Amino acid sequence: MHPAVAVVEGWVALYARVSSADQKNDLDRQIARLSEFAALKGLRVIDVVKEIGSGLNGHRRAMLRLLRNPSIHTVVVEHRDRLMRFGIEYVEAALAAQGRNLMVIDPEEMNDDIERDVHEAIVSLCARLYGRRSAKKRAARAIEAATEKGYGETEGI
Repeated sequence: MHPAVAVVEGWVALYARVSSADQKNDLDRQIARLSEFAALKGLRVIDVVKEIGSGLNGHRRAMLRLLRNPSIHTVVVEHRDRLMRFGIEYVEAALAAQGRNLMVIDPEEMNDDIERDVHEAIVSLCARLYGRRSAKKRAARAIEAATEKGYGETEGI
């Protein structure tokens, strides 16, 4: 089921990620598959990290905490894109420079589907754009409502 893996030295962390809260069941299934893999390989797991967030977001707290922890020698993910969508090669190089590594348990399953990547990039960018617009609109409505009710006036103080 799983590809042959080199001997792993040191402590291991399992990392699973999904993009949205409605995929929480898949998050649990990822952790189950990672845990099974670690048990079969006799890996010394000290941390199991679950995260909900876009693979395009480079500021995910759990991922950053994991990468900053020097006691974790190997980060195990099911697919490369679970850690991040773009720039994974930089993370692998940085880990290797520290004597650490990223282990992908199912590299054949990784899909270089450009359409999926472009779609996720567009969705992420649109969410940021519409989020800003929405925040501006909410602020403008709040200011308008406050001035209509006289909260913006200073008479009688």
